[in-house]
Amino acid sequence: MTEEAAAAGARADYQPSAKEIRMVIAASSAGTVFEWYDFFIYGTLAAIIGKAFFPSDNATLEILLVWAGFAVGFGFRPLGAVLFGFLGDRLGRKYTFLVTVTLMGIATAGVGMIPSAATIGIAAPIIVILLRVLQGLALGGEYGGAAVYVAEHSPPEKRGYYTSFIQASVVGGFVLSLVVVLGCKLLMPAVVWESWGWRVPFLLSLILLGISLWMRLKLSESPVFQAMKAEGEIARNPLKESFTYPGNPRRIFVALFGIAAGLTVIWYTAMFSGLSFLKGPMKVEDTAAEIIVGIAAALGMGFFIWAGRLSDRIGRKKPILWGYVATLFLLFPLFWLMGSVGNPGLTAAADRAPVVVAGSQCSFDPFAQKQATACGRTLGELTKLGIPYSVVTTPGDFDSVKVTIGAREVAGEDPAVLKPALEAMGYSFEKQVPDALGIAVILVALLGLSALSGFTYGPVAALLSEMFPPHVRYSSLSIPYHIGTGYFGGFLPLIASFIIAKTGDAYAGLWYTWVVVLVAFLVTLFMLREPKEGEWDKASAAQR
Repeated sequence: MTEEAAAAGARADYQPSAKEIRMVIAASSAGTVFEWYDFFIYGTLAAIIGKAFFPSDNATLEILLVWAGFAVGFGFRPLGAVLFGFLGDRLGRKYTFLVTVTLMGIATAGVGMIPSAATIGIAAPIIVILLRVLQGLALGGEYGGAAVYVAEHSPPEKRGYYTSFIQASVVGGFVLSLVVVLGCKLLMPAVVWESWGWRVPFLLSLILLGISLWMRLKLSESPVFQAMKAEGEIARNPLKESFTYPGNPRRIFVALFGIAAGLTVIWYTAMFSGLSFLKGPMKVEDTAAEIIVGIAAALGMGFFIWAGRLSDRIGRKKPILWGYVATLFLLFPLFWLMGSVGNPGLTAAADRAPVVVAGSQCSFDPFAQKQATACGRTLGELTKLGIPYSVVTTPGDFDSVKVTIGAREVAGEDPAVLKPALEAMGYSFEKQVPDALGIAVILVALLGLSALSGFTYGPVAALLSEMFPPHVRYSSLSIPYHIGTGYFGGFLPLIASFIIAKTGDAYAGLWYTWVVVLVAFLVTLFMLREPKEGEWDKASAAQR
């Protein structure tokens, strides 16, 4: 008997009780929440981490280095997918994701224990990067294990609904990171928070680790894996067989470019770009921005579960395509909507007195510690202040710069001149809390982004589990998923920040998301074949 037939038999014979399925979903989802909390706490505290571990005279470089560290963790997720996917297909689903959650908890707590760069110098950012690598490896094994484990316990008619809780748990990790940060800030004096209190959210991961291990140790192994093990049909080399099993290379391509890449850039744009947009260019007070985004994310989890349930009735492909199409039409308008109410005074000033920078050597290098030209220093200052600008290149080899703010001309890049001149023309650099109407409009826009993400993300765990044969499912699912989310999504904050810094346009970074979603839509539309129940049983019969 082949492993597919064994799996089908196990599925037919095994019917978990309501209590068992609740425990499977709760333990898998809780572990996923805790793992993503550990991973996202770094992004939530990006500004503080920059000052502690990546200090620089160039504020733009400082935040880019933080996002580069964020991206490093994502960059190692595919390697974690290979490693833990191999173990998951060889040793079992349960014990593999026990290892991943333990590794994640220890690595996250380690970030909270590292002395700052002011204390140990270059060793601080190096250690941070190494711990991010461990986090990336752990996360590369976590999602596939949780998704496959729940899917293999679920009856076909409820698989989308049950696995959607895993998808929503990713958002739950982000929400938990915001709740913990806000709670710590509320309970601590500002000076304590800035000095050492920000380390507490990292150290709390040890408590979350204990809870997660306690819940997951209560679980039994996946019935599908147990059946394959009993029949002696475990894959000898899951990595190799993932790429050699008939039809799998095409399925992996679709999973990577059609599913993982598209869904992840939408979600990261909704949450991380949305939060950075409010805190940065819109000058919304940090705590207010975090509360608004946290509420929107928490409410938005309902879209993930609803879309997963919907996919049980109409198929997995349709909701994902609907989400992609809606994103292509609504992404920019939803951010424009937030921009119109996030800081009306700043928006009005930019419309009334636009900033134009003219210079002969007018280029800005976001990665330079210090800009080489006067125009570069001017653009750097405007980027630091979060002011939109346009550039006019003037002829000549001499190093010169002239700034026009509405009808007023300002010579030179000296911040002592530039910032007061902007303030005189109506620009305000004080952090603000939007009025009630503004907060409501921002919440609506963020919920709209969450809905786009829910449509594309909610059905995915069920879809990917159904796409691949059981004996290499953990590896085949994890590898494309984590390459797509690790590289297309993990590098999104870095790439978007770089585009914004180069153009001076707070909305320009959205083009990265738009292009990736367009590609994902085309790949999904033309190449994704809807999985059918019993497909792997039929495939095994054909082979016999």
